[in-house]
Amino acid sequence: MVPKEFFVTSGQGANPTSELNAFDEALKKAGIAHCNIVQVTSILPKGCIQRKRIDIPNGAITYAVIARMDGTEGQNIGAAIAWSWAKNGESGIVAETHGFMEKDALLEIAEWKIQEMAKVRDMDIGEIFYKFETMRIPMDNYGCTIAALVFSPL
Repeated sequence: MVPKEFFVTSGQGANPTSELNAFDEALKKAGIAHCNIVQVTSILPKGCIQRKRIDIPNGAITYAVIARMDGTEGQNIGAAIAWSWAKNGESGIVAETHGFMEKDALLEIAEWKIQEMAKVRDMDIGEIFYKFETMRIPMDNYGCTIAALVFSPL
């Protein structure tokens, strides 16, 4: 399977019951809670087109590059992805970042990671794009942030 389309999304969730329930809320806010997600690594195939949102049937096995951060009350957490295309158009790369940090640090680390991925591959990349989610977890709650690049299963 070589994906032909993708979209990017993010979400956050807080829940007093468990990390799993906070994760489920983050997936719902990102619009992908109805998918059976399979986490994949970070290559965009040649010709794969970015869309605003793709309708995915309930229960579809859906491949995604996901950054996820879990935490507990009072913590600042964040998750981000960065993606870019090789200037020669052959493929693209995606870097995931997560941690106990806010937006500026999160995006700075995401940029370092994608630059290093390009360097290792001897790839000259173009503009770097970002999708991120940060939050301060409310008291008496678990929290989760996710950022995802989701491939169309169709």
